[in-house]
Amino acid sequence: MGKIVTNRHDILILFDVTNGNPNGDPDAGNMPRIDPTTNKGLVSDVCLKRKIRNYIESFCLSPTDASKFPPQKDDNRENKIMIHQGAVINKIVDDAVEPASKKADPDKEKDKWQLEALKWLCSKYYDLRAFGAVISTGNKIFKGSSYGQVRGPIQFTFGRSIDPITPLDISITRCAVADEKEKKALETSADRGSGENRTMGNKHIVPYALYAAKAYVSPVFAEKTGFTDDDLKLFFEALQHMFTHDQSAARAEMTVRGIYDFEHVGTQDPNNAEQNRREARLGCYHAHKLLEGIKIELKPGKAYPESFDDYKNQIVCAWTEETMPKGVVLNLYHEQPVASIRFKA
Repeated sequence: MGKIVTNRHDILILFDVTNGNPNGDPDAGNMPRIDPTTNKGLVSDVCLKRKIRNYIESFCLSPTDASKFPPQKDDNRENKIMIHQGAVINKIVDDAVEPASKKADPDKEKDKWQLEALKWLCSKYYDLRAFGAVISTGNKIFKGSSYGQVRGPIQFTFGRSIDPITPLDISITRCAVADEKEKKALETSADRGSGENRTMGNKHIVPYALYAAKAYVSPVFAEKTGFTDDDLKLFFEALQHMFTHDQSAARAEMTVRGIYDFEHVGTQDPNNAEQNRREARLGCYHAHKLLEGIKIELKPGKAYPESFDDYKNQIVCAWTEETMPKGVVLNLYHEQPVASIRFKA
C-alpha cells in the first residue's frame, strides 16, 4: 500500500453555472436549491461527492485490471465505487466475508474479523476510503458494530453562491407524446392548437451564479481507512474535471474556476521530523482564517453577475510568501501547471 496521507488539507473550491440547475431540490419540484433567508443558491455536499464518484467510476480504472494497463506494486487496491446507481450495499459488504474469514475466525475473533472485513472493503472501494459510509445496514458482518459507521478523511461543506440567485422556470414544448392514450386526449382537446402532438414541460435554471464550497482532508481518518497520497492525487484530479464529463440538459455549462488547497507541512526543521509530522497532522494555522484569505467580490457597479468576467478580477488571494503562515503551503490546482505559494523561511 502507498504512503498514508499525513498532512492536513483545507480546500476552497469555486465553480459556476450558466443557464443550468446545479442541484435540484426534490422538496421544491426540482427547483435549484436556495437559502430562503438570503436567496443565495446552495449545492449539497452529497451532490459534489457524486461528481467525484462519477469521474472516478468513468475514468480511473482498477490497478488490478491488467487487460487495461499493468498492475501497480499494490495490486490488491482498487478504485471501485460502492455508492452507485443500483448498488445493493448488503450484497457488496457480504463479499468481504470470505477474505476476512481467511485472516480471522468470526466465532473466536469477531472484532478482528470485522476489522479485516472493513480493511478489505476500503482497499476495494475508493469512495469508502475517501468519504466513508454507513455500512451497518443489517448485514452479517457489521450489524450493530461500530466498524459499520466509517468516517472518511474527506468531508465537503455545502456550496453557496457568492451573490443571491434568481431561479427561472422556463416553459418548453415537446412535439411527441408518451403513448396513444395521451395522443387521443390531445386530439379531442379544445385547445389542441397547431401541433396535435405538442406537450408542455418546464426547466428550472439559474441564469448565472458563482458558488464556493469547502473540503477538508483529515490524516487522522486517512489512517483508519487507508487513504493514501495516490488517492489524494486522484481526488484533486477528479475535482479539476468533475463537471467536464457530467454535462446534461440541466447542467450544460458548469465549470470549476478555482481550487485552493492549503496544505499543512509543519514548521520545524527537517531534522525534527517527528514534531514536524505532528504539526502537519494537526494543522499549523486556523482553517477558517486561511480560507477567508481568498476574497471574492462582484465587479463594482454590477447589481448582479451575468458571467464569470464579473468576478474574474475580483478574486483576490491575500496570501503571498511574506504573508503565508509558517508551515502552510497553498497549492493552486486550477492553474496548469499547478502553482504553489510557500511561506518565506
